[in-house]
Amino acid sequence: MEKNLTEGSILKNIVVFSLPYLLSYFLQTLYGMADLFLAGQFNGSDVISAVSIGSQIMHMLTVIIVGLAMGGTVLIGQAVGAKDGKQAAKVIGNTVSLFVIISVVITIVLLFACRGIVILVSTPPESVEQTVAYLKVCFLGIPFIVAYNVIASIFRGMGDSKSPMIFVIIACTLNIILDYIFMGILGMSAKGAAIATVIAQTVSVIISLVAIVRSKSLKLTKADFRIQRDVMSRILKIGVPVACQDGFIQVSFVVITIIANRRGVDVAAAVGIVEKIICFLFLIPSSMLSTISAIAAQNIGAGYHDRARKTFYVGTAIAVGIGAVFAVSFQFISTPVLKLFTRDEVVVTFGTQYLKAYVTDCILATIHFCFSGYFCALGKSIISFVHNSLSIILLRIPGAYLSSKFWPQTLYPMGLAAPMGSLLSDVICVIVFIWLLKRDTHSVVSSSPKNI
Repeated sequence: MEKNLTEGSILKNIVVFSLPYLLSYFLQTLYGMADLFLAGQFNGSDVISAVSIGSQIMHMLTVIIVGLAMGGTVLIGQAVGAKDGKQAAKVIGNTVSLFVIISVVITIVLLFACRGIVILVSTPPESVEQTVAYLKVCFLGIPFIVAYNVIASIFRGMGDSKSPMIFVIIACTLNIILDYIFMGILGMSAKGAAIATVIAQTVSVIISLVAIVRSKSLKLTKADFRIQRDVMSRILKIGVPVACQDGFIQVSFVVITIIANRRGVDVAAAVGIVEKIICFLFLIPSSMLSTISAIAAQNIGAGYHDRARKTFYVGTAIAVGIGAVFAVSFQFISTPVLKLFTRDEVVVTFGTQYLKAYVTDCILATIHFCFSGYFCALGKSIISFVHNSLSIILLRIPGAYLSSKFWPQTLYPMGLAAPMGSLLSDVICVIVFIWLLKRDTHSVVSSSPKNI
């Protein structure tokens, strides 16, 4: 299961690690897209909106969990790079203990707050009950969602991105089959989509636990699961800023959803569908962020700082190139893609306007995503939190709000808010990176082989 990412071709390591990661992200995103697609085939705008809003809330929660788990991923990677098996075991054990506590607390709190959350995000009246039903089921399944993502972070920290891919392939296939049964055959609407997702996640956790038990690479003892302050503080020092950053980004999406919801169910449905499409397109930068973080962390642990930076350069070039292809192509194919999700012409029209503007973020956001991966590998995840927070507060949310006020008949200006926020993040990241590079030039000398 453990893989050394400090040797050989940098390009090959990125490709070999990122492809399974990309497919895993794709299949996880397919969960929500499958729910939304089948909801649109068997139901009206009320259920589409409910599944969209509910899945966005769950996506926000999942992203925060993954962000918090990044602390474990990076520290495991650094320990593996330094060939320190005992330290890796301690980090793994403390990561598991931490998230057991977190999952229990989150489940209890969210079940009590369910209806309040639905009202808070300004869910259209027609969709309130469907959204509540969806979220109650999903909240009950939080321990399994947390467990899967923590286990996946452990595997990836050890350089193994293939095992999580296999787990999610099985789960996603099951999820789609159950979606069709519960929503299509049994007519369970939004609740059926939630039940399908929870069952699929549960199966993936069971399979991944079996893999861990049978693994020969992991040698854990009971002592590794005892909370140790120094290990826990290091996990949280990296993970908390990432979780806050990702949570803040998702909150901004929720705020934008609220703005859209207040403009009516058609706009709410259009924005919800586009957000799902954007999540799909952002699989490349998301997977590259994690790839750069995992590979660079191992190299930094081994003392190969120059090789870690080269990993960042190569990963960024790949991701930006693919993002540019998306940005251009969706200027021509937005409408046909939207028609896959709904037959409502009004929803398609609004969605096309929003998507054509928003899709330019596939280039701009990719840049700061890759920077964030590198900063996390350095253990400086606070930088990513700062630049994302500033972009959200200064541009993303104000831009979405003002565009809804000044251009109420179109969603195109609203779609430009996210790219403008990303542009600010890019500028901040470049400035910080240059500063770090100048600071470290005279103190860090790489001893890594020059392979690419």
